[in-house]
Amino acid sequence: MDNEVSTPITHYPLSIFMFHFLVQIYYEDTDHSGFVYHANYLKYFERAREHAIGKELLQHYWFDDGIGFVVYEVDMHFTAGAEFGDILDIRSTYTWESKYRIIWHQEVWQSEKVKAAVKANIHMVCIDRNRKPIPIPRILE
Repeated sequence: MDNEVSTPITHYPLSIFMFHFLVQIYYEDTDHSGFVYHANYLKYFERAREHAIGKELLQHYWFDDGIGFVVYEVDMHFTAGAEFGDILDIRSTYTWESKYRIIWHQEVWQSEKVKAAVKANIHMVCIDRNRKPIPIPRILE
């Protein structure tokens, strides 16, 4: 890819896109109560972000440019639990907090529900191969 892909952002818009990622809940995803184990939602959010950005682009940033994305902060709230057999819609949008931080706004929706079961704001930054913070490259624009 050309060098422009890694150019730092110059403005901080609210995402006009909503990304959807479906997750099937298996028995192994649940705890003794029969509900999805709380930490598994972080995995679902990670997978949804990876699909929104794209595996090829993430591989390019890491292997070619030495740029990695890391979680800086997570704020997560639960209002309902998903169960074995559910199919969840992980809905993701993002905002640019600064040229160094992007915030992913992610929600878990169950079929035919009127509100999200889980909501999270996940702050991410970029680091180079030396684990030093760097400006986030242009993604999803």
